[in-house]
Amino acid sequence: MNTGKKEKPAKPKYGMWQNSWCMVKLAWTTGEKKVPVMGLLLALLTVATNLLNLTISPAILAAVERRVSVAELVGTIAAFVLALMLVAAATEYIQNNVLYGRISVRMEWIARLHKKAATTSYPNLFDEAYQKMNAKAQDCVCSNRASTEAIWTTLTDLTANILGFLVYAALLCTVQPLLIVVVLATTALSYFVGNFANEWGYRHREEEAEAEKQMSYLTRRAWDLTAAKDIRIFGLRPWLEQLHGKAMAAYRAFHKRAQGVYLWAGIVDLLLTFARNAVAYAYLIGLVLRNGLGVSEFLLYFSAVSGFTTWVSGILDGAHTLHKQSLEISTVREYLEYPEPFRFASGAPIAPEEGKDYELRLDDVSFRYPGATADTLSHICLRLRPGEKLAVVGLNGAGKTTLVKLLCGFLDPTEGRVLLNGRDIREFNRADYYSLFSAVFQDFTVLADSVAVNVAQRGEGVDMARVRECIEKAGLRGKFESLPDGYDTKLNREVYEQAVQLSGGETQRLMLARALYKDAPFVVLDEPTAALDPIAEADMYRRYDDLTGGKSSIFISHRLASTRFCDRILMLSGGCIAEEGTHEELLQRQGEYAALFEVQSRYYKEGAEPNEKE
Repeated sequence: MNTGKKEKPAKPKYGMWQNSWCMVKLAWTTGEKKVPVMGLLLALLTVATNLLNLTISPAILAAVERRVSVAELVGTIAAFVLALMLVAAATEYIQNNVLYGRISVRMEWIARLHKKAATTSYPNLFDEAYQKMNAKAQDCVCSNRASTEAIWTTLTDLTANILGFLVYAALLCTVQPLLIVVVLATTALSYFVGNFANEWGYRHREEEAEAEKQMSYLTRRAWDLTAAKDIRIFGLRPWLEQLHGKAMAAYRAFHKRAQGVYLWAGIVDLLLTFARNAVAYAYLIGLVLRNGLGVSEFLLYFSAVSGFTTWVSGILDGAHTLHKQSLEISTVREYLEYPEPFRFASGAPIAPEEGKDYELRLDDVSFRYPGATADTLSHICLRLRPGEKLAVVGLNGAGKTTLVKLLCGFLDPTEGRVLLNGRDIREFNRADYYSLFSAVFQDFTVLADSVAVNVAQRGEGVDMARVRECIEKAGLRGKFESLPDGYDTKLNREVYEQAVQLSGGETQRLMLARALYKDAPFVVLDEPTAALDPIAEADMYRRYDDLTGGKSSIFISHRLASTRFCDRILMLSGGCIAEEGTHEELLQRQGEYAALFEVQSRYYKEGAEPNEKE
């Protein structure tokens, strides 16, 4: 029931100083200790440069007023110039050498984000909140200007401004402490106004992330080579441009509102700065007129007042910037800590053992996707015995792929249990559980790397003898050994211009070699040959069967003839097991399986006409 109340905006989990300390610890633990150390040195050098510039003119004027010798005057000037040159040289050296360390720290954040995305629980990939947070976190590490790198400049500048503030405050206290009170009061008010503006962006980050996600998706689809034919044949370009335009309009509208908030905050800050400077200058001019300060003292205090307001403004701006960057770093940290529904390191370990029997069982399993009104699978009881070849068939939408996802551990049932040797798989380390499966799905991936890496699925420690053996069993030895680079031949032309483009059948055989290389106890084929004709699919499935003998195998297909060699066939219909048995047994029952097989078999016969009647 809608009560009309707005949901309270979420607050960042981590504060500004928590995130700053987190960055320092990350730099320290990743071997980049020089980043915070050099940042502190840069802050000290900045203050030193400012103090030298502050005192050089008053010192020279004081020397002139004292009527010192030319040699002493030149010596004073030379000393200041030399000091400025040394400080400038040290500053330039540190700035040039600290850059790569800062990049290295940001790359550590990127590595952690990639690891999170690659290892997160499978259900998270379809969680809208997870997707939005992922998009925002990636934006916070994508460039040198991103918060995870730019914060070092902010911390350095803020440290310099605080140190300069303290030095100048001590100097101005010798003139009039009341000036410090005026400056601090206006500074505090400006800070709270700016803080409100920065938090506005954080409170509305979901709205921005939604538009960014839509634009990112449309851009990927437009550049996706697999969609090129559809875009052209169906004339989808205007439609894609229209959708992208709507998303861009929403994105621009959001930032227009945001800039309005930031503009008013800036105006308030400008007015307070003007009032602060007016009070300071009025008092100093009155002091000159009443007490008759000397020229050198007047210049020193005049410059000190101007410099003091600069330090204060720097603290204000730095605090605002740091707060904004902290909000983004908090988003990165919150994404990395996004809840995992599966157990990983905390789960019981599994180490595949050669020769060990593994049994899978579905114990009264039901599954319903989030937001759905009905179960995709309902009260499934199934036992996959060691070494058994099981086929799961049915029409599209029958729940075949969902069943595979449950068996492979990509999803947990909403009711019931998935058991491995009698133990609920939710108790295991899910990554270890995945190691029990060699699987080829409908949407398989050819890596932009060598043939050997594609087979072994790893960049280092590739067993080349095993790669050759698996390639030979898959029937691709002649193909790859005839190429100039052999098993080092690159695949995927999106990255390598000279890469070899495999045909559909060759790619299927490469996936077979990949499955053979892993040599896991369970082999799963979830309609990877759907793009092939029925005869080619049946041949490919038999090849898998011949080469993976002795392993528990699950074959998924909507073409019934492809899996007739299996020990047992499950016919799914309406989310339930409608029929179960061998191919011959199911035909004899003259049920749903037999009827569907009869319809399909007409078109599998060589020379059959599509409209041929019985």
